[in-house]
Amino acid sequence: MDRTERIAVEMRRVISDIIQNELKDPRIPTVTSVTNIKLAKDLKYAKVYISVYGSQSEKEAAIEVLRSTKGFIRSLIGRKMIIRTLPELNFVQDDSLEYGSYMTKRIDELTNREQ
Repeated sequence: MDRTERIAVEMRRVISDIIQNELKDPRIPTVTSVTNIKLAKDLKYAKVYISVYGSQSEKEAAIEVLRSTKGFIRSLIGRKMIIRTLPELNFVQDDSLEYGSYMTKRIDELTNREQ
């Protein structure tokens, strides 16, 4: 694991903690998680993948809240991590869990049909 990956893993843990414990906005559902972080090699940009359990409007509202509070989140990251450069955060909705669940359901349906 290279340096960028180690920083991304730690940043994922820190951002998850911030979302769960520091942000008090009711538009962020309790089942909101950071699924992945892609960091640029120079650590200037971070794409933060967020999974939200809820309706499409709840997902969009949660992502919008995170985007509007990214400066506050960056400042908290700066306090919790020892890192020279704080990356610019870009929050992106991650639907991979729902897609995986959908595909598992479809595979089960096809398997049951064949039997």
